Amino acid sequence: MRLVPISRLQEGMKLGRKIYNDEGLVLLSDGVVLNSALISRLSKIDIGYVYIHDALTEDVEIPNMLQDETRNQALKTIRTQFQEISSASDIKKGFYHLDKKFSKVMDSILDEMSGQEDPMIMLHDMHTTDNYLYTHSLNVCLYTLVLGIAHGYSRSDLTMLGLGSLLHDIGKTQIPVKILQKPGMLSDEEFRHMQAHTEIGFKILKEEPNIPLLVAHCALQHHERINGSGYPRGLLGPQIHEYAKWIGVADSYDAMTSSRVYKKAMLPHQAVEALYVGSGTLYEQQQLEIFRDRVAIYPIGLNIKLSTGESAVVVKIDPSLPHRPVVRVIEGPEREKIAPYELDLRKNLSVIISSVME
Repeated sequence: MRLVPISRLQEGMKLGRKIYNDEGLVLLSDGVVLNSALISRLSKIDIGYVYIHDALTEDVEIPNMLQDETRNQALKTIRTQFQEISSASDIKKGFYHLDKKFSKVMDSILDEMSGQEDPMIMLHDMHTTDNYLYTHSLNVCLYTLVLGIAHGYSRSDLTMLGLGSLLHDIGKTQIPVKILQKPGMLSDEEFRHMQAHTEIGFKILKEEPNIPLLVAHCALQHHERINGSGYPRGLLGPQIHEYAKWIGVADSYDAMTSSRVYKKAMLPHQAVEALYVGSGTLYEQQQLEIFRDRVAIYPIGLNIKLSTGESAVVVKIDPSLPHRPVVRVIEGPEREKIAPYELDLRKNLSVIISSVME
């Protein structure tokens, strides 16, 4: 399979992976042959890229961070609980079942991820952005857990970190939809409303008798930055809990790599570069280094150009060296057709990826 921008889709192409809405329901199944109507529909639902079946890469498999059943059950729980909180007349009364619902989700996720050898942050499954909050919450949880596993946290620590990341944006259930989904720049007043989601989330979670207070602090602090430029309190590095720092990195990365009504999604390598601009000022350098080593910056199926001038597709990633994938060269320097061959960039150090072909 190959990763293709929506703008490059053509009639007759066959969809390689399912496309979901934010409730985990399938909008388009894999194997669907695209026509002009479907391409037009895809261009309107804020998905930047899709996987397409391709004769030259038909044997290339795209790994999942979670199995469909686990992901969809997690999204269902997030959606159901967040909608209940959103419609509540008084959040001070509490929601005393949150711990049971989300702890079950965390157990399922951790059970599955613990069975993976060297889990990596992969390009997430294709979802619409009708309600970005649900998929964002799950993605940030998965990314944060990958980082926590790489850092060496225990199962109990990962459970706490996972709950904190899964619920980090729960305060947005109380922010007006017109602000959350506004296509243009927020006014100063709207931005203050948006920023309030951190304190609202803290208030919701600290009232839950079986939700640890540290989880509430993850909601409160995930927008704090180590140089004091974050919100809501402008905390400095040592004052911010390390869990909130991990979540802050994962939260920023998912925001950059997700399509929204007001922006196009970045590709992983672009988002990593953007995060590194904040190394030592916004984010801890050591955490960014772990993040860099655990993210597939060149996703499997991505079209790239090599320093030789040849065009290729990423077909395999080594978790120990993710920035040097195995690629399948499919075109010569003049874009002439050639007999495809595989090139392992771990062994061919004189060849580099010079650009990503949009």
